[in-house]
Amino acid sequence: MRDSDVPAWWRRLGLDGLVDVHVHFLPDQVMNAVWAYFDQAPQHYGTEWPVTYRTSIEERLKTLETLGVRAFPALVYPHKPGMAQWLNAWARDFAAATPGCVSSATFYPEPGAADYVREALELGARIFKVHVQVGDYDPREDELDDVWGQLAEAGVPVVVHCGSGPIPGRHTGPGPFGDVLRKHPRLTAVIAHLGMPEYAGHLALTSYPNVHLDTTMAFTPFTESLMPFPRELTSRLADLQDRIVLGSDFPNIPYEYAVQLSALESLDLGDDWLRAVCRHNGARLLGR
Repeated sequence: MRDSDVPAWWRRLGLDGLVDVHVHFLPDQVMNAVWAYFDQAPQHYGTEWPVTYRTSIEERLKTLETLGVRAFPALVYPHKPGMAQWLNAWARDFAAATPGCVSSATFYPEPGAADYVREALELGARIFKVHVQVGDYDPREDELDDVWGQLAEAGVPVVVHCGSGPIPGRHTGPGPFGDVLRKHPRLTAVIAHLGMPEYAGHLALTSYPNVHLDTTMAFTPFTESLMPFPRELTSRLADLQDRIVLGSDFPNIPYEYAVQLSALESLDLGDDWLRAVCRHNGARLLGR
């Protein structure tokens, strides 16, 4: 399947389009820094990582529209203190000016985090993003306890990159974030990338009622060559039909968007599963 085939694919499923919970739009200077990092992927990851959609913001939005992605966030995330609040303001303005974009926000363990998260919720943030490996922090830090509590109380989802893929961090893996969930069991969390490569450990976190996992990059030939998904766990994905949501990592993927959808279809979990994952579950989480 190629990108040009995607609209026909979701129409065959009887859908009116796709909902993708893991899309990135960032201020130009931040996105350029991210792309520069991927240019050095062989040093970081041991493999090339060409960014397929390295185009202008306008062109990227047009690509999503052509693909039929009806709702998506512009996920932002900081790698150091002092970034989160201005990223939140940028993401809020971007969503307000962009049809289909759901207002998103982020945070970092720093003084004032609880205050600016409260402000973001009051101003309509519908989803948050945190990246434990990039931020290089422990999600159990005291400065985040009030933040997790606010999000749990509000029922607003947070996409959490806590898996050790593509490279591990000091606080990645299901253990640290599992401790967060033990303290905040009602938190609506979306484990990014299916928690790769600790797939089983992160799937186990669905014992908490509001934990979901997104499909970002999972099952694609690129990822299977590095961190293959254990096929004996496929039946768990079927059981979790209402808790698996489409994510892509657009635009920072080393293949066409259609590859993610083709990889999901190759699991042979049925059209009802694909409809739930590629449209209905994401729409519910984003309030769309």
